Amino acid sequence: MQIKVENIGKKFIKEWIIRRASFVLEQGQMYTFVGPNGSGKSTLLQLLTGMTPASEGRIGYFDDGKEIEVDSWYKHLVIAAPYLELIEEFTLREHLEFHKKFKPFKNNISSADFEDFIQLSHASGKVIRHFSSGMKQRVKLGLAFMSDVSVIFLDEPTTNLDVHGINWYLDNVTKSTEKQLVLLGSNVKQEYEFCENIINVSAFK
Repeated sequence: MQIKVENIGKKFIKEWIIRRASFVLEQGQMYTFVGPNGSGKSTLLQLLTGMTPASEGRIGYFDDGKEIEVDSWYKHLVIAAPYLELIEEFTLREHLEFHKKFKPFKNNISSADFEDFIQLSHASGKVIRHFSSGMKQRVKLGLAFMSDVSVIFLDEPTTNLDVHGINWYLDNVTKSTEKQLVLLGSNVKQEYEFCENIINVSAFK
């Protein structure tokens, strides 16, 4: 998987949030987009996911050198972000079974094994709306780590996690994703200190 970004920009009303951003992202690598609050990290990630259309420029997605149709791009990615919600009417097990219909788990692990992985097996039958914010974040991250896709987007990944949850994230973020393309948005160094590819979003103004 490869993502080629050519002079993309995003404008809201009269303000350019991102401007003249160009870079290439390669599978098997992790890239962290850094910058102060309001610098455009989340906006840039949303442009790359296709959730938000660019105001200018072009983003190309390639699998083994062949360009992926934009309408099929969603099949290749998974996202964990504070602004994306889980289906709160489902129990944890119901949510996992629903998710697997669209994004199977790596090595076809079972839902029970997944619940063990995120350390929430005790909450398998609990309705998600009754989860704490930290439990919900653990589910989001687990789905990102275990989904059998090429690209993982992690925006502010330790949001709402306690110390135990942060340690769980740090234990799994690299070893669970080593063959994938991981794109991370953060201004918390602990979330990305293991990442060698740092892109400062403030440069795209």
